[in-house]
Amino acid sequence: MRVVVLGAAAGGGVPQWNCNCGICRAARGARPELQATQASIAVSADNENWFLVNASPDLRQQFIATPQLHPRAGHLRHSPIAGVILTNGEVDAVAGLLSLREGWPFTIYAHQRVLSILKSNSIFNVLDEKRVRRMPIEFGVAFEPVLPDGSPSGLEILPFAAPGKRAWYLEGIAHPDGGDGDHGDTLGLRIADKRSGQHLYFLAACAALTPDLRQRLRGAPLIFFDGTLWSDDEMIAAGLGAKTGQRMGHMAMSGEEGAMAALADLGIARKIFLHINNSNPALLPDSDERAAVERAGWQIPSDGTEIAF
Repeated sequence: MRVVVLGAAAGGGVPQWNCNCGICRAARGARPELQATQASIAVSADNENWFLVNASPDLRQQFIATPQLHPRAGHLRHSPIAGVILTNGEVDAVAGLLSLREGWPFTIYAHQRVLSILKSNSIFNVLDEKRVRRMPIEFGVAFEPVLPDGSPSGLEILPFAAPGKRAWYLEGIAHPDGGDGDHGDTLGLRIADKRSGQHLYFLAACAALTPDLRQRLRGAPLIFFDGTLWSDDEMIAAGLGAKTGQRMGHMAMSGEEGAMAALADLGIARKIFLHINNSNPALLPDSDERAAVERAGWQIPSDGTEIAF
């Protein structure tokens, strides 16, 4: 199984278009290596057919920068993208779907609550459902995504509920699926190679580490985990916003209730933070926060990082 980190940043990317914080200024100027697009990964069991986990608004840029996702030589029109698996309905997870509107067949897999968001917004009708199927997925029900010709992909995906919240643009209004609460708006994924048995976990948004989630992640060979903020009040302290991380549905990296402490004793072989906000000082390789992240056994990836296992 191969994984490519298409983007590692949270919504807005680094630099964010309207942000002049220290990290965004540096990314525009003297430290272009800090630049990062919005969070998404691509996964393949055969290194030929790929499935995206979330479709970020930066998807076109990510495709250009990723040779594995280029059209195959000798074909006038082609894409190795076989499907997109959505873990939530936030803008930074679904907006990239609009960049896939040129008529190539693939399948969108998402919880019914997220599919209802797409159905309620007519702009997503540019993805003709005769070519781009929309398949509902359920908590605790594993499935094998298929290639455009219907053949098996060699991957097995197990969705599970993750503590989180509905997309911010739906706060205070009725959800398009008509249901109450936020059950189904945030998924975690266990992604496995059916042939080798190797697997990884993906949680780009997670508001808390529940006992059930701790048990699920114990001993995992690889995890991509929510790294939005260094501290819960980071946005407020920096003067960049009025919401805490918890209010936005994200655990902080640091602190007694943070991700580094919560996952420290679970025997996870490789831990990678994803969905990292431009305000997060751990983005700076020479910062005390980055040193703390690395001492705790975590990695902050660059766009284009590839993992084979």
